[in-house]
Amino acid sequence: MTDLDLLMDGAREAGELALRCQSAGLKVKAKAGGSPVTDGDLAVDALLKERLLGARPDYGWLSEETADNGDRLTCRRLFVVDPIDGTTAYLHGTPWYSISVAVVEDGQPVAGVVCAPALDEVYCAEIGGKPLLNGKPIHVSDRRDLYGCAMLADARAMAAAAWPAMDVARRNSIALRLCLVASGAFDGMASVSHLHEWDMAAGHLIARLAGATVSDCHGREIAYNRAIPRSRGLIAANPVLHSLIRDTLGAIPTPTTV
Repeated sequence: MTDLDLLMDGAREAGELALRCQSAGLKVKAKAGGSPVTDGDLAVDALLKERLLGARPDYGWLSEETADNGDRLTCRRLFVVDPIDGTTAYLHGTPWYSISVAVVEDGQPVAGVVCAPALDEVYCAEIGGKPLLNGKPIHVSDRRDLYGCAMLADARAMAAAAWPAMDVARRNSIALRLCLVASGAFDGMASVSHLHEWDMAAGHLIARLAGATVSDCHGREIAYNRAIPRSRGLIAANPVLHSLIRDTLGAIPTPTTV
């Protein structure tokens, strides 16, 4: 079984579990920092850890819902997982959440799956293959103008620059936003918030193989399996639109640390 096959099987099973937990009524508590976590997040995390590491015990593990002890830093390959990306949407019964699973090798994602169970959508990609949505090839849009484009951006990103008139939408899940750009459903996405590797890894690969340029909000490449697993912001779009988004965000000060 290839890594992608393993990720696909795990993500689909995790999606079914997420829906069952939701139907049964979610129990929620606040994590340190105040963000919510549900029993569904934790159940999906446990299932994926058992399935994925059970099949690849020599891989490292980085997940939003598992304490990070740093052992992954010695691993050439690791799983990077967000059990429920977009927990607020999951908790409130809106469909804009996903399960994001990726294999990272030497600092870059090489296989990834994003499953949006409430939408019945499964996106996947691996190095050397085509990105797919429910088994069909996808590609970014060829939009070349910010004016009137379909953009995924939150309020912080919209407040960060003087944007032209655009059709702006919001989706809770970062992984799903990347996949919606990859499929051409939206022309681009922009975030200026600090994001974690588990938010981005699988969707980054899918979007890149679909023709998108993907970077942090300063236009820098995003590396994975770092000691501090996060990045400042995210831009994804076809190369022309990516440059326009980056130029529009150009006034944001570059931080000395992420």
